[in-house]
Amino acid sequence: MTERFRIAQILRPHGVKGEVKLYPLTDDMSRFKRLKEAYTEREGQYEAVVVTGCKFVSGSAVISIEGVTSPEEAEKLRGLYLCVDRAHAVKLPEGTYFVADIIGCEVFSTDGSALGQVREVLETNANDVYVIEGQRRLMVPALKKLLRSVDVSNKRIELDAEVLSEVGLFED
Repeated sequence: MTERFRIAQILRPHGVKGEVKLYPLTDDMSRFKRLKEAYTEREGQYEAVVVTGCKFVSGSAVISIEGVTSPEEAEKLRGLYLCVDRAHAVKLPEGTYFVADIIGCEVFSTDGSALGQVREVLETNANDVYVIEGQRRLMVPALKKLLRSVDVSNKRIELDAEVLSEVGLFED
């Protein structure tokens, strides 16, 4: 099965021509200008759509989808996610990762401790926070000084034990 990434959520119709306003789930807003092929996702089911246009209104992306020509048709898309195939995902700078690739990674400390598996990534204004489920639930900020190594292809993350003692939050 092809892996797909959510890049936006459809908020509501925009205007009278069937356009929809998006809530972006990407840092690269310019990607919507280049977007031609995408999928809408409803409860894990995907439907291919053709994006025929994009504009930015008050800092938000507004797109046109082929075949959606009225506010009533656009309303049916409210709340759906807009997704792309991994092959069409934006290229990330070195040292950055897709959330989907971080989730499921096994996490270890440089002192040899197995800490558990990343179950969730909380996105904050400052930096992401990894939620690790193991013998104890652990939350850690995704800081360069903490992340000794991240190997998403082998689903393994190693944290600096010293820094972990300073910034890690264990839930008891």
